[in-house]
Amino acid sequence: MHRRTLLRGTAALTALAALPRRLFAAATGYPRLLDGPMVGATTPESFTIWSRASGAFDVAVEYATQRDFADARISEPVAAVQDNDLCTRIRVDGLQPDTAYYYRIKTDGIDDRHRPLPFRTRTAPASARPIRIAFGSCARVQLYPEQPVFEAIAAMEPDLFLWLGDNIYADSDSETAFSAMYSRQRNVASLVPFLRSVPQLAIWDDHDFGYNDSDRHNPAKAMTHRLFGRWWANPSAGTADTPGVFFRHSFGPVDIFMLDGRYYRDPSEQPDGSGKTMLGSAQKAWLKRELMASRAPFKILASGTGWSMAERGGDSWASYVHERNEILDFIRDNRVGGCFGISGDVHQGEVNCVPWSEHGGYDFYDLVSSGLAQYLSPKFIDQDPEVRLRQPWVRSANFGLLEFSFDSEPRVELSIRDVSGAPASGDPVVLRAADLVNGRQSWRSVIDKDELERRERKERGGSYYGGD
Repeated sequence: MHRRTLLRGTAALTALAALPRRLFAAATGYPRLLDGPMVGATTPESFTIWSRASGAFDVAVEYATQRDFADARISEPVAAVQDNDLCTRIRVDGLQPDTAYYYRIKTDGIDDRHRPLPFRTRTAPASARPIRIAFGSCARVQLYPEQPVFEAIAAMEPDLFLWLGDNIYADSDSETAFSAMYSRQRNVASLVPFLRSVPQLAIWDDHDFGYNDSDRHNPAKAMTHRLFGRWWANPSAGTADTPGVFFRHSFGPVDIFMLDGRYYRDPSEQPDGSGKTMLGSAQKAWLKRELMASRAPFKILASGTGWSMAERGGDSWASYVHERNEILDFIRDNRVGGCFGISGDVHQGEVNCVPWSEHGGYDFYDLVSSGLAQYLSPKFIDQDPEVRLRQPWVRSANFGLLEFSFDSEPRVELSIRDVSGAPASGDPVVLRAADLVNGRQSWRSVIDKDELERRERKERGGSYYGGD
């Protein structure tokens, strides 16, 4: 009897092994994704897909312009290896510009049984058309596991999303802690469908670089740099001889300069002066070269921390004014038009301006969004930026929105949006490319009348917010 049972068991295993490989895998355990997919950098001819597999399998992207995959093609497989925590980045090339593509992931040649429907993304435009770029910072999944703001962002149908740092709050020197926080944030239910369709680019700030207010002395920065490259799908990182997370990316007629404000940063408490740096000399030289090379009508300078003097004495460019002014002087002296800033970090939404028209250049705007999922901090009462254009937003999670158009003349609308997607700080600030040229003062034409009244009261010797 025992022998007959053994023979029947052996026959069952033999029959199981003879089944098609796809059914065999499903019966004994199956290759699949643990995290992702997420769309990374796109160009007019390509898109990039990041994912993390369940084992050391080959991963490939099958893609098509038709939903039924009648014209399907498949990428070359990329091995998910343990040394990279099973994360892969696959660039799909040879595509048509500004075209929607359906895609699905094949792990070890097998479709994921939990993701039976394909995803869809779009290549970047090759010519001028309206472009919508959303951005934000500060996502603390430990406190905010639901993060409804991403539903509002998705409803705005942006072409691109920029993460400006504190994308996770690891606050650790442990690789395990960083990996766990990345995975938790990637699996936030409201975020998952957004990651699968809209291209995502990122830089870091202190909490995903190391600890609070971390600078170049962070002993774990080699590790956090490696993990950042593992979990994001940016087009590049640093240069051959200058590590970091900085890069330049073109999206249609817009050039984006994503800056690394941590890897080379001097301590913020160090006295400011010509030798104090946030970017480091090599990154700063790179930025100047890339600005000179750009022919885009708009150039976004993306920083993890604010460009204005709002946070005086804090962890922002207000503690690195000499270097900030050096950059603004370079833009002026070399007639680099179309530059403005975006930033995060401060747990509120802001629209500020550095009036460089007073120094022979043009006004440099800073649209600030924080946080996507973080407690708010109404500290603006004690702040004093050079020019505050709108009252800061501290009532809900928020994101920044840049809406570019190029029909009659290049222009961009800058706005802070609340957790529902509604405008959070009054009317958008509307800038023309013609406003961002030397000798042009524009801030007075776009400032909110209440903020102008407060500024003028301060200029007369009173208090910005009155009561004196």
